[in-house]
Amino acid sequence: MMNGIAESYVKLALALGEHEPSYIDAYFGPAAWREEAKRDRKTLDAVEREAEGLVARLSAVDVSGAEEIVRLRKTFLEKHLESLAARARMLRGERMSFDEESRAVYDAVAPPYDETESRDALARLEEIVPAGEGTLLDRIEAFRKGFIVPPERLDTVFAAAIGEARRRTRERIDLPADESFDLSLVSGKSWGAYNWYKGGRRSLIEINTDLPTYIDSPVGLACHEGYPGHHVYNVLLETLLLEGRGWIEFCVGPLHCPQSPISEGTANYGVELAFPRAERIAFERDVLFPLAGLDPSRAERYYEIRELQRKLRRAENEAARRYLDGAMTADETAAWLSERALLSLARAEKLVTFMDEFRSYVINYSVGYDLVKEYVERRATTRDARWKLFGGILSTPQVPSNLREGSGE
Repeated sequence: MMNGIAESYVKLALALGEHEPSYIDAYFGPAAWREEAKRDRKTLDAVEREAEGLVARLSAVDVSGAEEIVRLRKTFLEKHLESLAARARMLRGERMSFDEESRAVYDAVAPPYDETESRDALARLEEIVPAGEGTLLDRIEAFRKGFIVPPERLDTVFAAAIGEARRRTRERIDLPADESFDLSLVSGKSWGAYNWYKGGRRSLIEINTDLPTYIDSPVGLACHEGYPGHHVYNVLLETLLLEGRGWIEFCVGPLHCPQSPISEGTANYGVELAFPRAERIAFERDVLFPLAGLDPSRAERYYEIRELQRKLRRAENEAARRYLDGAMTADETAAWLSERALLSLARAEKLVTFMDEFRSYVINYSVGYDLVKEYVERRATTRDARWKLFGGILSTPQVPSNLREGSGE
């Protein structure tokens, strides 16, 4: 019975994608189903009604005696169908608050903004950022100019970062020999980087070059978009669940669904799992700095500043909450991000553009990271054990509720 519900779910996702083109992030199922969605073009009312009907059918499926992965599958389908129905209501005009929207669509809500953590990080930055003219942000931007990868060296630096991320990941996770991805440098996008999964264990990874690329970005992007991030996640789901078990729901990847916090969370946590702090600094200083033609003598100070800046990034969720709930204008949001998250005005404006396009999706990076990190590190203390748990998340049907409740082991 679940196989039939799963097939109907895929077709409904494609039907919703006809009303919101960005909804389908990846699809490599039967071409006839996509043509059917275009030809029949269900109304949003019909999509919502059918999704709710499938949830009701799913509730009657008894998996109490089934293996754990089958029970996870039922929860996965249930949460995705509920999310699909909520997305249809949004497209039909239903208004939700920022938190209501993220709970309904992503099965997750961003915690309240922590002013204390932000104040402490700002105070420490005031102490360690080299003196100079202008605001703290001006001083940080002036310092960071010495760590920009020249455009003509981007290909070489990214190739080295990707190669090392792939090597480290393949030491820990068994990947098919035929997996691969292509890298492309692009411009004019609201995001910094994107993984377009094509199926057949192939991805296209695009890096946006609108803004400067700093020396710590290539490793972060190589891991997040590639190894052990989005590319590895999609390869494992396709290989183990779609092909290995015949679970058709894994031939489609909606952008706005409860899988997104897992996808973004594993991609973010995977960076520090593959490159613990000391190892990452050493690799970037000894390998990437020379390839980029940069002076590594101030590397330690650079990384301390970057880590403090990352603590400020949680302000982004609060900015999105206030902006999308109508409490701040776009200009006010960009200014608030410059002040609280210490983003340059150009980066802050780019983030507001992202919020306009993707709305509450912004929570998935930090909320997903916290979920994955806490789940893994609560259960494992050694690096080997953490990799094993991490690989388990990547290769099973997970949604945020599972990790919160501890039922995804």
